[in-house]
Amino acid sequence: MQTCDFWIDATGENGIMSPLLPQRLAAIGTPMQGSIGHIIWTVCYLSVLIGLSAYGIHRYFIIYLYLKNRKRGPAPVRYFEQLPTVTVQLPIFNEVYVAERLLRSVSELDYPRELLQIQVLDDSTDETREITTSRAEELRQQGFNVQLIHRADRTGFKAGALAAGLAAAKGEFVCILDADFVPQKDLLKRTIHFFTDPKVGMIQTRWGHLNRGYSLLTRMQAIFLDGHLLLEQTARSRSGRFFNFNGTAGLWRRSCIEQSGGWQYDTLCEDLDLSYRAQLAGWKFVYLLDVVTPAELPVDMNGFKSQQHRWTKGSVQTCKKLLPTIWRSRLSFPIKLEATGHLMSNFAYLLLAILCILLHPSAGAPQGGWLRTVLIDVPIFLAASASVGLFYICAQRELHPRTWMREILFLPCLLALGIGLSLNNARAVLEALINHKSDFTRTPKYGIERKSQHWRSCKYRPLKSILPLLELAFAVYFSYFVVFAIVHEQFLSVPFLLMFQGGFLYVCLSSFSSRWSRINFGGSRSNAAIPA
Repeated sequence: MQTCDFWIDATGENGIMSPLLPQRLAAIGTPMQGSIGHIIWTVCYLSVLIGLSAYGIHRYFIIYLYLKNRKRGPAPVRYFEQLPTVTVQLPIFNEVYVAERLLRSVSELDYPRELLQIQVLDDSTDETREITTSRAEELRQQGFNVQLIHRADRTGFKAGALAAGLAAAKGEFVCILDADFVPQKDLLKRTIHFFTDPKVGMIQTRWGHLNRGYSLLTRMQAIFLDGHLLLEQTARSRSGRFFNFNGTAGLWRRSCIEQSGGWQYDTLCEDLDLSYRAQLAGWKFVYLLDVVTPAELPVDMNGFKSQQHRWTKGSVQTCKKLLPTIWRSRLSFPIKLEATGHLMSNFAYLLLAILCILLHPSAGAPQGGWLRTVLIDVPIFLAASASVGLFYICAQRELHPRTWMREILFLPCLLALGIGLSLNNARAVLEALINHKSDFTRTPKYGIERKSQHWRSCKYRPLKSILPLLELAFAVYFSYFVVFAIVHEQFLSVPFLLMFQGGFLYVCLSSFSSRWSRINFGGSRSNAAIPA
C-alpha cells in the first residue's frame, strides 16, 4: 500500500497564507506510468510544487532580513522647530456605522488646531452624508478647519477622492485614514518629525486590531496581518528594499505624491501603485513599527473575501504595470528581485487552486525510496511547511511575548482559511491577467469592537456570487480524500486533508450564513447589542 506525503506552504502578500499539499495516494485506476497523460500531469504537478516552494523559501529570506535589521529602528534626523500644517484626509463611502467615530477620533488628535485641516472626502449615497455634514459643522463651531467634499461622480473611487482632496489641501503633509481606523491622539506628533529629512516621502504606521478577539475569523485575520505588518514591512523598510503604503494610517509629503505622478486609478491598489512609483523616483519611505493605529477587522466572510479579492487583483494589476519599469531601472539587483517577489506574491493563489485540481486519488506517483525522500520530500518539506510555522511563530513571539503560544494554536485554522480562499483569490489573479475590469468594492464596516455587538441585522452587504457553490463542491471533493485515507489506513494524512476539507467548508458555509441572515436595520445608526 502506498503512503501519502504532505507538505504545507504559506504564501500571499496581501491575503491569507495558503497551504501546499502535494500528496501521493494509493493508486485507484492510476494512469499507466510513462503514458502521455501521466507525463503531462507530472510536469504540471512538479511545476506547481516548485513554484509554491519558491514562495516558502522567500519567507525564510523575509525572516532573515527581519532578524538582521530588527534593532535598526528609524529616528528623525532632527525635530521641527515650528510644526508644519497637516491635512488629514478621510475617504468615506457609505460608512454609516463608523463615520462619526472616525471624525470624533480625528478631532481628538494632539496637534495645534490652526495647523490642522480635516478633509472629509465623502462620496456616500446614503444617510452617511447627513452624519458627516452634521459632525463637520459641529467641528467647525469648535474651531476646526473642516472641509467637506462630496463628489456626485465617483470616478477613480478612493484614488479619485484622494486626488480631488489633494487639489484643495492646505497642508504640506497629508495623513490618510480610512473610515474603520481610530488613530491614537499622538499619531501626528510621533510621525511628523521624520519629514525633517527632505528625502522622506511617506511614513507608514503599523495597524492594530480593535476587534481581534471578536470571532475566529477576526483572530485569524489578525495573525495574518501581524506577520505582514511586523516581518515583511519591517524587513523591507530597514534593509533598503521597496515596501508599500498600506492605503491608510500613514502620512505623505504632498510634493512626493505630485512628483510621482499623483493618485492613479488604473489599478485597484492605488496605494501599492503610488508607493512603487514614488520609490522608483528616489523617495525614501519610513515604517514605524512601534506606532500603532487601530482598525476594525471585517467580521463578515463575504466582506472579507471581497477585500481579499480587491487586494489580490490590485497587486497583480500593479505588477503588470510596474514590473517592466522596475527591471529597466538602475536599481540594484537585490532590490529588483525582492520587488519582483513582492509584486508577484499573489500568483501563489493561482498555483494553489491548480494544485487542488491536480490532487486526486488516481494521481499515483512512483515510489522512490530513500533517494526520493532525501532529494525531494525533505527539501520540499523544509522549503514549505517549516517556513510557514517559523514565519508566524516569529511574528507572534515578537508582538505577543507572553501569549504567543496561545496565538499560534490558531495556525491550523489560518492555513485552512487560506485554502478556502484560494478559489476567490485565484479568480482575482485571472481577472487581472485578462484585464477584466471591476469596480472598487468597499469592505463593509459595522463599528464592531466588542463581542456583545452584532452585525447580521446591519444594512451593508457585499456583492453576491456563485463562488460559494464551487467552494462547496471542493469541500465535498476533499471529503472523499478524507474517507479514502481512512479506509486505506493512511491516518497521518487525515489531519492535513481535513484542513483542505474544513477550509473550503468553513469559507463556503460562512459565506452562505451571512446571506441567510435577514436585514432588520430599522433605520438605526448604531449597532444593536445582544446579550454577552
